[in-house]
Amino acid sequence: MARRRIGQERLGFADAQGRQKSSLDEVAALVDWTEVDRLLADISAAPKGEPGWPPLALFRALLLATWHDLSDVRLAEALDDRASFRRFCGFVASEATPERTAFVRFRAELVRRGLDRPLFEIITRQLDQRGLVMRTGTLVDATLIPSASIRHDGEARWAGHRRRKPTHGYKAHVATDQEAGLIRGVEVTPANVHDAAELDAVLPDAPGDTYGDTAFSGSRPEAVIRARGGNPRIVHAGTWGGPEALARLKAHNATVRRVRARIEKVFGTCKRSYGLRRMRWLGLAKAGLQVRLTAMAYNLRRTWRLITVVAA
Repeated sequence: MARRRIGQERLGFADAQGRQKSSLDEVAALVDWTEVDRLLADISAAPKGEPGWPPLALFRALLLATWHDLSDVRLAEALDDRASFRRFCGFVASEATPERTAFVRFRAELVRRGLDRPLFEIITRQLDQRGLVMRTGTLVDATLIPSASIRHDGEARWAGHRRRKPTHGYKAHVATDQEAGLIRGVEVTPANVHDAAELDAVLPDAPGDTYGDTAFSGSRPEAVIRARGGNPRIVHAGTWGGPEALARLKAHNATVRRVRARIEKVFGTCKRSYGLRRMRWLGLAKAGLQVRLTAMAYNLRRTWRLITVVAA
């Protein structure tokens, strides 16, 4: 297929002596992008007859859109304007950059081919191979994300909550490292699916002490954790045995809640900073793409910050 060639000219203002690397340059160095490029190699996001934009450049652009909570229109404008964005995607100063429809077509191809999961696995494995994290345990939880449209999203479902209004949308089921806070597994379902339903899918091997709220109590979720080589550390709702047993339960729950609460910071960052306050697109497949793009963007930034702290 015909494909545009980008980055052939030297980016004069970027090659000036003394230029310091931006955080985007450092984040880009965390990943071997050739492996990602091979996965995307067959994608063409161009109208018929026109050379297609390199898919790796478009994928990196979607990461930029996630980090900066940009719409397709704003992403196209930022790529045309910002030198650090151009460098991250591989464009030089004098080159044209993709219009918003290129991102729409590229995203549709990712959904059609189901590439969001393999992309997440590649990025997660490469970051894991850096060996920065000594795993001491795993946190599991799920969060509700409103749909893009109550009227037009036929795959979203309603879910109630004890302290908040019911939500029409989807649920992101997530497992993270206890200490580093990196996302190890993620699945997306309609909002009415139980929090523990995807535990087997998101839980990594040898998860260690596995912390969860009362949604993960019961013999079935705990059996899943033990089958993976983990130790359930779950909040329990009640006990029998009098005041002494109740005191032990309260102490246990307080300890578990202090650790489990760290996963709420992950959800907070993704919703507050990365645009996961609501779904941008309609349908479960596109919801899965958005959530996994957010997870990849979060892990890349989080790993960069961990490396920065270690280097300091």
